[in-house]
Amino acid sequence: MSTHRMIPWLTAAALCLAAFAIPAQAQAGKTPDALIKDVSTDVLDAVRADKSIKQGDVQKVVALVDAKVMPYVDFQRMTASAVGRYWRQATPEQQKRLQDEFKTLLVRTYSGALAQVRDQTVELKPMRSAPDAKDVVVKTEIRGSGDPVQLDYRLEQTAAGWKIYDVSVLGVWLVENYRNSFAQEISASGIDGLISKLAERNKAAGATKG
Repeated sequence: MSTHRMIPWLTAAALCLAAFAIPAQAQAGKTPDALIKDVSTDVLDAVRADKSIKQGDVQKVVALVDAKVMPYVDFQRMTASAVGRYWRQATPEQQKRLQDEFKTLLVRTYSGALAQVRDQTVELKPMRSAPDAKDVVVKTEIRGSGDPVQLDYRLEQTAAGWKIYDVSVLGVWLVENYRNSFAQEISASGIDGLISKLAERNKAAGATKG
């Protein structure tokens, strides 16, 4: 993906997972599209009012993600899908390290993107799935001062409620995008090589942020 396309991708990616900052009890009875719409709007308002997040405070973003976002994302499924067929070859320790490093990578991405939140609003697109579907795609559009950003979600209904497991920004699915680069790294240097690469990238990003 080019740098030109990456900038709006990062901005929208931050908004997509932040949309799940909602108490579990509030999910009851909500359709997935209504959930996305209501909470996205609430979170955008909250981010605009929080100067530390707008300034890219990574620790503040980490706390936000841990407390309010991750409980509503099937992050193990997301990481496993990004790693692809190699996931089953990884030991439990390697799987945990992959999840930890992948999470750090995404959180640091969000910290920079959240700082760009200004006047964005969320427009919901018509749902095309059956009313009783357990696996759906919710399509939205992020509108602001720049060009509209297409943002789609894949959600699955679980015993714990609706959970996101993939996101598409500007037509690029997050899991698929990472799967290609992860596969190349694993083919070249193994699972431990990918873990080391992610750790190095996160460390470099942390040093730059500091």
